[in-house]
Amino acid sequence: MRLWFGVIVGVIGVGILLSLGLWQVQRLAWKEDLLARIEREISADPVPLRATLEPELRRYSPVTVSGTFDVDAEPIRILASRKTVGAVYRIIRPFQAEGYGRILVDTGWIVDDAGMPSAPADEQITLVGNLDTPIEADGFTPAPDLEGNIWFARDVPEMARALSTEPVLVVLRDAPETDLGVTPWPVDTAGIPNDHLQYAITWFSLALIWGAMTVYFLLRTRRSAR
Repeated sequence: MRLWFGVIVGVIGVGILLSLGLWQVQRLAWKEDLLARIEREISADPVPLRATLEPELRRYSPVTVSGTFDVDAEPIRILASRKTVGAVYRIIRPFQAEGYGRILVDTGWIVDDAGMPSAPADEQITLVGNLDTPIEADGFTPAPDLEGNIWFARDVPEMARALSTEPVLVVLRDAPETDLGVTPWPVDTAGIPNDHLQYAITWFSLALIWGAMTVYFLLRTRRSAR
């Protein structure tokens, strides 16, 4: 009886762990397809930002927009980190877009000890970028230091309220002809987690361990029964 109980528990345990591993393999294929579709969307030909955002203009949609930066408004500084660089600031500026209104533009990043770059005064400029609605703040993110103008996450609605703009964020894809004094930080899929392969390996490894333990238990049970 004890031997059969061990067999049943072993088979059920291995089956459950293998099914979880196979599920993660399926999730891996789904995530890779999703990331490929997002990359295609990011790199597509840009279209003009309309007076009313059209339904097909979703997150990551590439757009062009012409207008002027508001040089009287202090830009928002988002404390961030870049590999091989360290602490940097993302610079978010208000932009008066032709045919649309006042929007947010993520112009790029500067090193933490660099002076705040100035935007071109009253100069008409055309920008190419991607729409984005980053969700970076969570329950552990500190509130922005408004006095020191240091934010710790991009929050489109809050940034729009602070700079009196529409809750629309365009992240520059390339540096415009006019030097903005920053390095563009274009939208990409690097921040979208894809750990399903590691999860699958973990579940398959646990299935192997469970199977080995089951065999060991059965051998010991059989020997003790002799």
